[in-house]
Amino acid sequence: MKFVPNATIKDTILREIGQKHIDELFVDIPEKLKVKKLDLSEGLSQQEVDRRLRCIAQKNLSCHELLNFLGGGVKPHYLPPAVKAITSRAELYTAYTPYQSEASQGFLQAMFEYQSMIAELTGMDIANASLYDGATAVGEAALMSARVTRKKTFIVARNVSWEKRSILKNYTKGAGMEIREAPYDKKTGTIDIKHLKELIDSTTAGIYCENPNFFGVFEEQVHILSECAHDAEALFVVGADPLSLGVIKSPGEYGADIVIGEGRSLGNPMDFGGSTLGIFACKQDFLRQMPGRVIGMTKDIDGNRGFCMTLQTREQHIRRGRATSNICTNEGLCALAAVAYLSWLGGQGLEAIGRQNIERGQTLLNALTSIDGFTQQFSGTHFNECVVQCSSDGKEINKNLLQHGVHGGLPLNRWYPELKNCLLFGISEIYSNEDIDKLQHALREVAHV
Repeated sequence: MKFVPNATIKDTILREIGQKHIDELFVDIPEKLKVKKLDLSEGLSQQEVDRRLRCIAQKNLSCHELLNFLGGGVKPHYLPPAVKAITSRAELYTAYTPYQSEASQGFLQAMFEYQSMIAELTGMDIANASLYDGATAVGEAALMSARVTRKKTFIVARNVSWEKRSILKNYTKGAGMEIREAPYDKKTGTIDIKHLKELIDSTTAGIYCENPNFFGVFEEQVHILSECAHDAEALFVVGADPLSLGVIKSPGEYGADIVIGEGRSLGNPMDFGGSTLGIFACKQDFLRQMPGRVIGMTKDIDGNRGFCMTLQTREQHIRRGRATSNICTNEGLCALAAVAYLSWLGGQGLEAIGRQNIERGQTLLNALTSIDGFTQQFSGTHFNECVVQCSSDGKEINKNLLQHGVHGGLPLNRWYPELKNCLLFGISEIYSNEDIDKLQHALREVAHV
């Protein structure tokens, strides 16, 4: 579009509405409320802005330049070029689930395949066409549990990240739900079953646990957790790392009613923390209460196979009181990357990735605990993250590690005061033994500085 000078147009508009100056349009605003001048520097030209942003961007270091062992869920994974090629195609490049099915059959089929893959991975009957992220999926699962059971209490383990627990409380506040936190065992890092049972009563709508949990530890008593939920006529909600599902039982095999997760690791880059992919799957019985959208396979008037939006029970489409969610969009492009990635991997590839993450995680833990002053915090079985206690301040250790080209673990004492000087380290399949050796050597250098 060509640039159109608006000075004459503005004068014409003012003349037509009987005003002499544009400021006259704002006379209803009291003078004391008007901001006379913003405390901002003079504006820059487009060329100057471009130069300024490039200078700022040069301060960033990729995970190839700065080895990143930060735990907490966001880690670099290998992204096949095929995934980037598919997600970059113009006809597929959208974050939305399209409404016009006759013009979007390719993308709708991809979302149908995504749902099928997620349902198979999680052991559930059906999956939706994605949510915003894994954290908001926890909130949606809690609200869905309340709708299904008509109860108002939701139990979450304290070994779930503080961010997810905070978002869960925000999500459920308006619904009048009570969130109860079950403590974790200080030795294993897993849920304290005894204390969890004491939180369960007739008002319990659902119980949520993660496997592996925030500390990277597998919950080995998931069958008991499932029984606890179902004995109380509540739903059992499980948060799963999709990469782990190639090597461990699916949540559906141990009684989960709803399975959620963060799908960023499935073919999506870290992107400075976003955007992400919320996984949501459940049993067929709860289909009508599931948030988000469901893509279905159908036939057109000529009997040809086609795909369309089968279910979208959000407030824009049905009465607000009957809507399951107010989600206005989803993460279609991230879901497309996930289906391309899983198709590229295949079943054997996913199993291999899962094994590599477990093996790398154990190698990392062994390397860390071989250093004087570093001890394993939890005795449970780990996936690709682990908590290590240091003999000195973790923040100071991380600061010194940066001088060696390494980013250390996540300090936990801010959110878990009982875990003083504890760092949560993470690793993935892209790191080699040489990378772990570099971390080990650097830690020996800085641990006692």
